[in-house]
Amino acid sequence: MTTALDIVAQAELGTGGLRTWMLDNIVPLLLLAVAVLLLWLGGGKGDNAGVMRRVGGLIIALGVIGLAVSGAGVDLGTWIAGLFSG
Repeated sequence: MTTALDIVAQAELGTGGLRTWMLDNIVPLLLLAVAVLLLWLGGGKGDNAGVMRRVGGLIIALGVIGLAVSGAGVDLGTWIAGLFSG
């Protein structure tokens, strides 16, 4: 008799569909929201240093997102660990 546990054990579960959906939908929406907030909060106040801090933070955040979605974070971590371990 096949139980639900046997069916789950035989199924090949993964996160590929969720990852694709997030890359196609959530990431562009977040980038659009960040761009709108930068234009709304940073424009027209004459605080050029504050705007540049926000833009710098945005560039760093986009770099982290790029590492996360490309899978290159593991290679980068291995390279950094190699710098310290010789």
